[in-house]
Amino acid sequence: QVQLVESGGGLVQAGGSLRLSCARSGRTFSGDSMAWFRQAPGKEREFVAAISWSGGSTYYAVSVKGRFTISRENAKNMMYLQMNSLKPEDTAVYYCAADSHVTITTMTHSNEYDYWGQGTQVTVSS
Repeated sequence: QVQLVESGGGLVQAGGSLRLSCARSGRTFSGDSMAWFRQAPGKEREFVAAISWSGGSTYYAVSVKGRFTISRENAKNMMYLQMNSLKPEDTAVYYCAADSHVTITTMTHSNEYDYWGQGTQVTVSS
């Protein structure tokens, strides 16, 4: 079993920055991809960014590309999301996810991930 715990959310003004962290514990396995998703009130959970096991491949939603950066430190069992130039529409609960079977074609699909954190709230004021 894998446990994921997000932290780093909060309230920030538009144009500001936040860094989210995802701490992983429990059973570890190599080859898994990890991702960030977000869910705003009344909306479906949406893909934000994903990263391969090695960190050599990263993928972003169009809405965040150029503003957000995903990274991971496997030795520390950590994943991060650096969020810059935040906008009010970035307001949501942000979740980290992990799975060893996602592929390039499936990594944006939330139902492909077996392990999820509890989420951290990000609120961007205008």
